[in-house]
Amino acid sequence: MPPSVYLDHNATTPIDPAVAAAMEPYVREFFGNPSSIEHSHGNAASQAVDRAREQVASAIGARAGEIVFTGSCTEADNLAIFGVARAHPDKKHLVISQIEHPAVMEPARILEKEGWRITYLPVDEMGLVNLETLKASLTTETALVSVMAANNEVGTLQPIREIGKLCSEYGVLFHTDMAQLVAYGSIDVERDHIHLASLSAHKAYGPKGIGALYVRSRRPRARLVPLQFGGGQERGLRPGTLNTVAIVGMGKAFAIAQQFALSDAERVRRMCDSFKNRLLSSVEGAQLNGHATDRLANNLSFSIDGIEPLALMRSLRDQASFSASSACSTDKFETSPVLKAMFGDTQRARSAFRIAPGRFTTTTDMDRVLDVMVKEIVRLKAVAPAA
Repeated sequence: MPPSVYLDHNATTPIDPAVAAAMEPYVREFFGNPSSIEHSHGNAASQAVDRAREQVASAIGARAGEIVFTGSCTEADNLAIFGVARAHPDKKHLVISQIEHPAVMEPARILEKEGWRITYLPVDEMGLVNLETLKASLTTETALVSVMAANNEVGTLQPIREIGKLCSEYGVLFHTDMAQLVAYGSIDVERDHIHLASLSAHKAYGPKGIGALYVRSRRPRARLVPLQFGGGQERGLRPGTLNTVAIVGMGKAFAIAQQFALSDAERVRRMCDSFKNRLLSSVEGAQLNGHATDRLANNLSFSIDGIEPLALMRSLRDQASFSASSACSTDKFETSPVLKAMFGDTQRARSAFRIAPGRFTTTTDMDRVLDVMVKEIVRLKAVAPAA
């Protein structure tokens, strides 16, 4: 039997071989502490970190000094939300969308318990926020707006440039979680009026355990209060010995993405379009979730009448790996908050599953999975009444 096809790239991506090759010397040979620049071992590590910082910054149109390395995109989100809140005690209002990742949603809820006023922007059935609703929510007390660039579950792309422009006009800081966009999108924080952006390596063919936060240093400058305290690394915003190996990997991954994101996106979009069209025409009661066109190139979210997504996943686990919900909530068997925000607590929300090919997925892989998936859906529909 051929190996199982991996179609869960919105959860994590495999490390690109070029990234692994770039990291390998820093596992064995260049092991020095990058803070110990006085000797050659530390200096070599420091130079590698500097190069990676420049690579990450270049990929998003930022300056190298505006990149703060963290342990994950989740940590970057927390630093952005809590950091802005602590730095602006005179402003007690935060605006986020109802479909934010838990790494944004949970810090907002904690702030709410501490007396902050949180506006949770609703979304329509495509998962889009409304710009007029956002505009109406802004006040002189609003410190931050946080809206993710691309949703990891349904793939919808938000109008980030328009949101950033609106926030700039009102003098409000704008943060966006860009974990999903780096591998398949064009990012320019200056063009899009972004003041803070959370980034992930392992969603862009880099290693796990490393992320970064873009913190704008130009006007309007984003001011943050650190959440951790120690040796003063990363401008004092994220102290601790830098993970040189992972940082090198993130830098290389972002350099590759900067060069190939758009061509990769075009290729995976063609595969997804073919898969989507064939599945929707072959399966009665199948619906695509998320925006029809303004969506991640590699994301397909479906709901199918009469199909329990976990049953489909289990029956096909030896042939394909895909997801029924966000991988960050695998211990919870409940309706996705994202789908509930879009459709309410409905059957469509409960029956959603996600197909997400990637850089190394082939059309043969997609065709093989589609064939077995359609057959299994037909079988499950046939036995559902008896069950």
